Amino acid sequence: MDREFASPLDVESLARGAHMSAGHLSRQFLAAYGESPYSYLMTRRIERAMTLLRRGDLSVTEVCFAVGYQSLGTFSTRFTELVGVPPSVYRERGAEVRPGMIPCIVRQVTKPVRNREARPASSS
Repeated sequence: MDREFASPLDVESLARGAHMSAGHLSRQFLAAYGESPYSYLMTRRIERAMTLLRRGDLSVTEVCFAVGYQSLGTFSTRFTELVGVPPSVYRERGAEVRPGMIPCIVRQVTKPVRNREARPASSS
């Protein structure tokens, strides 16, 4: 899922590839990763979208489709839930990454927050 995040993936096809039932795969995945396969995939897509938006050379719509979403509305809603600001705002402001920041800190600062726990954007 990390490599093929932009492809349409579903639990049934993942389970077939692992020679398991969909239910068993979902339970095992949840036990190993702490979230469902769907949630994991959506988080990977949003992480990639954050990277593309920070680059600034693609529109929000282009990023939406590049990371595997089929609907701009769904993408924007999910992005806002996990990041705390809409993708257009994130594209303008970026993350609080500073030059010289070590990679592990950059990952921590730019990692989406799951389960609607995004920190509210501070007003500047």
